[in-house]
Amino acid sequence: MWSLRPIAFNDMAGWAGDDHRAALAALARHTEKPVVETYRTGRLGIPPKTLMELATEAAEPDARTDPRGFFESRFVPVRLDPGPGERGLVTGFYEPELSASRICTSSFAVPFLRRPPDLVPVDDNNRPSGFDPEMRFARRTDDGALTEHHDRAAIEAGALDGQNLEIAYVTDPVDAFFVHIQGAASLTFDDGSATRITYDGKTGHPFTAIGALLVARGEIAAEAISMQSIRAWLASHPDKAAGLMAENRSYIFFKETPPGQPGDGPIAAAKVPLTAGRSLAVDRLLHTFGTPIFVDAERDEGVPFRRLMIAQETGSAIVGPARGDIFFGTGAEAGEAAGGVKSPCTFTILVPRDMVDRLPEEWAP
Repeated sequence: MWSLRPIAFNDMAGWAGDDHRAALAALARHTEKPVVETYRTGRLGIPPKTLMELATEAAEPDARTDPRGFFESRFVPVRLDPGPGERGLVTGFYEPELSASRICTSSFAVPFLRRPPDLVPVDDNNRPSGFDPEMRFARRTDDGALTEHHDRAAIEAGALDGQNLEIAYVTDPVDAFFVHIQGAASLTFDDGSATRITYDGKTGHPFTAIGALLVARGEIAAEAISMQSIRAWLASHPDKAAGLMAENRSYIFFKETPPGQPGDGPIAAAKVPLTAGRSLAVDRLLHTFGTPIFVDAERDEGVPFRRLMIAQETGSAIVGPARGDIFFGTGAEAGEAAGGVKSPCTFTILVPRDMVDRLPEEWAP
């Protein structure tokens, strides 16, 4: 049981020294969301309509003259408290940059696939009897029945070949695997053209963290696990790499999107470009996209991460009230920064002022 405790802005360490203008700009990006796209209200109960109205205000010149004052006048900070001895957790993600080919060659042979036409979402209304309740997607067969979709091993063995689903090809299956983990990539072709691919569904199988498998098997110490150490293990065990990656049965499908403006991140779940250092992936069942969240996280080097983020993305492994994934940007440098982040944290949600009295004192996710 989590408690929701209104506090003062002055009670948040690092609030006064933050770059509120950068957070304001990230919030204002929600005005770029396509009109036809709607957000669901997370179980905390903050309505998207209110947040979108505030995003529109954030885009006005008056807000930019005093961005800190904008947040302090329109929101109330509410601390998410998990109880004695517990903390939240933040990790990092990024957008890889890879060389790619539009055609399969001897060098470029690892494909990224579009969403197949037989993939359908599963919910309480159409879930077959006995179907795993955690499975959010299924495969529709020729007779209209729903069944479990092919998993990673089957797809990589050719289960979807011949359907013209290939968007592009890269050279390294490990690079492709980590694009599946990150959910997006920037691809550059040999003629200088570029594109982006972003998440467009998955097979529905539960996500399995191969880092956790390596720790459980004694291959990497728990305190040393990171994207970098996992990559190093895969590179040094080429005979075991494919088998380990296949244990994550979840397979991601992608759609192609325009490259966007320089400096913009990919367009993700909230349908707006992500902002490096300001966009946060959250549990979308609990939080509403567009919610400002102040993250106070520990860092290994002793310098705390204290920053106002905007909820704009989600992920299979991002589950729980104070579980977040920080977007660090595009490219190898961003990947180095993101790969080493696994930090205990505290979440303080900025709740629109007219909503505070409606919040429960306790909240069971």
